[in-house]
Amino acid sequence: MKKRILSLLLCTIIAATTILAGCGKETTSSSGSGNEKKDEFITVDVFDTLANYQGIQSGWFAKVVKDKFNMELNIIAPNVAGGGDTLFQTRSAAGNLGDLIISKTENGRFENMVKAGLLMDMTSLLKDKAVLTNYKDAIDIMNGDLETKGIYGIPGEISNQSPLVSSEGIEPLVSPYVRWDSYKAIGYPAMESLEDFIPVMKSMQENTPKSDSGKKTYAISLFKDWDDNMMVGAKNYASLYGYNEIGFVLVKADGSDSQDITSSDGYYVKALKFLFQANQAGVIDPESTTQNYDILSDKYRDGQILTSLWSFQGSSYYNTVEHKNMGKGFMPAYINGSSPFSFGCYPSGNGKTIIAIGSQTKHPERIAEFIDWLYSPEGMELAGQANGAAGIEGLTWEIKDGKAVFTDFGEKALPNNDVPVPEEWGGGSWKDGVCALNFKTLSIVDIDPRINEPYLTSMWSSELAKRTTPLDLDWQKISGGAKTTIEFLENNHALSVAPGTSYLQPEEGSDITTLRGQCKAVIVDDSWKMIFAKDETEFNSILKHMQDTVKGLGYEQVLNVDMKNAKDLAASRIKAVEDYNNKGK
Repeated sequence: MKKRILSLLLCTIIAATTILAGCGKETTSSSGSGNEKKDEFITVDVFDTLANYQGIQSGWFAKVVKDKFNMELNIIAPNVAGGGDTLFQTRSAAGNLGDLIISKTENGRFENMVKAGLLMDMTSLLKDKAVLTNYKDAIDIMNGDLETKGIYGIPGEISNQSPLVSSEGIEPLVSPYVRWDSYKAIGYPAMESLEDFIPVMKSMQENTPKSDSGKKTYAISLFKDWDDNMMVGAKNYASLYGYNEIGFVLVKADGSDSQDITSSDGYYVKALKFLFQANQAGVIDPESTTQNYDILSDKYRDGQILTSLWSFQGSSYYNTVEHKNMGKGFMPAYINGSSPFSFGCYPSGNGKTIIAIGSQTKHPERIAEFIDWLYSPEGMELAGQANGAAGIEGLTWEIKDGKAVFTDFGEKALPNNDVPVPEEWGGGSWKDGVCALNFKTLSIVDIDPRINEPYLTSMWSSELAKRTTPLDLDWQKISGGAKTTIEFLENNHALSVAPGTSYLQPEEGSDITTLRGQCKAVIVDDSWKMIFAKDETEFNSILKHMQDTVKGLGYEQVLNVDMKNAKDLAASRIKAVEDYNNKGK
């Protein structure tokens, strides 16, 4: 999800309509707050808990930011700096997180950042801005429960669609994507269960033993960057059956089930057992324990990994036009009984992450203008390119016969390819210039008023019409004519949409946080050990060690908190649907 973005056109946002008009390369803001001079070039420190890149934003998106705001972004990323909360705590203690803050908010973090004086009240800064005019309800809800009144954060993924509509466009959060050319070569074997996936992967690996550059292939490759309460790589297999996590609990999308992740018969332990069996079969990359997300991404680009549970890994990196025309690329297989999890849209915004202004910044007006722009159609096209938006009009896309279409350059560069960018657009490689913020301001499936189609380019009519490559046609033949993964799953009544809600986990007591930290360290560590256990006896021994150890650490106390939160989350999802349906009545 790490991508960067550039722009040549600067457009004035008409606040009442959010329609962009006019062009030019001036450095004044779209909203024109205008008190701060733009002749001083500034470096903005961005503390970003979502970013997978650390350092100065480069390339074409850097040029956009410089041309429009005469500034550069210095991204400070805990994910890259060792993960965890250490960097957050260090900078919080110093009283200065950064100039621009993109942060997770749950467990009371948003309230605590406000109480600690780390965030600036943006009320006066946003007074005449389009972001406040257009998304006031979501902003009010986000800040409504704060003890200190004001606007301290703006939620992400604000949408005007029903919470029961998938926010993921044409691809759910997870699905068993496979190298379709390899799957085809072994006869499209049916899979009645997750366990049936293992011999299929083994056959694919034998059928496609080398990557495009000649390296040994593996069916599965994992990384540790995003592990938290549990091992993310294992949790994703539980998500194939409609579950996602809240603390140490897996919650089904419809709220009908909540599972303790340490339970021997729960989906998390089943997923660990599946991965253990997969490793015993020799289909897991042995570098999984040491590599990071970027290294794995390069392996996908090279065709070294043959399955992917996330579309933004396998297909995003490997499904170039050239590969698809060769019949090569990732497409979703189907496992009987599965019902992949998908997040619904967020009419009130996804308050789990916010964008805010640091209290110590010397350039609040310029940063407020930048935030306002990020929530504009042009800002979504450019900064949102990391999540599937179009990028730069005139370089990657254009309007032809009234429709948005990719240019020849866009065909080669998108979504995240190593294609040289012309110097006048910033130079460097397209993939290295993609916006590294990794923050979704608006729903990517909402309509871009500039083109009357979704921001997500894969949902454009011009792109859906292109699904005629040998790869697409072969998959469509097996999928019964469906054009997209979500269409295929909906046709089979096999999609679990969790209604989008503004629910946030409340702050937990420091004693619970301490116990959680001790327990999750054991759970994550033992999860990895289980997968790479030498035999089933050792697997079971490590599982028992995990269960007994966390129990002795006070796991039940934490689990009780998480089970209550899971119940509250389920209730909030029901309420989100009711509120949306009652809106305007």
